[in-house]
Amino acid sequence: MNKKLAFISALLCLSSTAAFAAASVEKTTTQKNVVSYPATTKDQVRYAIFLPAMENENNMKVEISMGKTLQVDCNRQKLGGKLEIKELQGWGYTYFVLSNVSAPASTLMACPDQKKHDEFVTIPTATHVENYNSKLPIIVYTPKDIQVRYRIWTAAENYTMAEVK
Repeated sequence: MNKKLAFISALLCLSSTAAFAAASVEKTTTQKNVVSYPATTKDQVRYAIFLPAMENENNMKVEISMGKTLQVDCNRQKLGGKLEIKELQGWGYTYFVLSNVSAPASTLMACPDQKKHDEFVTIPTATHVENYNSKLPIIVYTPKDIQVRYRIWTAAENYTMAEVK
């Protein structure tokens, strides 16, 4: 009877260990990939962009843009800010930190209809083009009221010859 009890308790131990290990494995790749990056400050948010693996990543780029969705009229708007590219010490990976975001500046055209609409207003100094790399996340720290958006650029496989004139 004691052997059965010992066997059952050993099985329970093993199954609970396996369940714990499975729960640890269930941590997504996203969590594992950002754990070594610095924690956010109380005024910051950390964005992580995870790109899917593609066939020929050498022909691709990622454009990262930061800004806010604002109510705007017919004038062109932009925000100011300072984008720093920092290195993750001990790893050699880069990450981005946006700071000093200023109020919007705009052109001063007369808008005949005076209609306003929502528009994503960018910070031109915080737009960055990065090589496409599905193996590493793109990490961006911004103030809490800033959005990070991105788009993928793809080049043709073949180059076109330039003419000598």
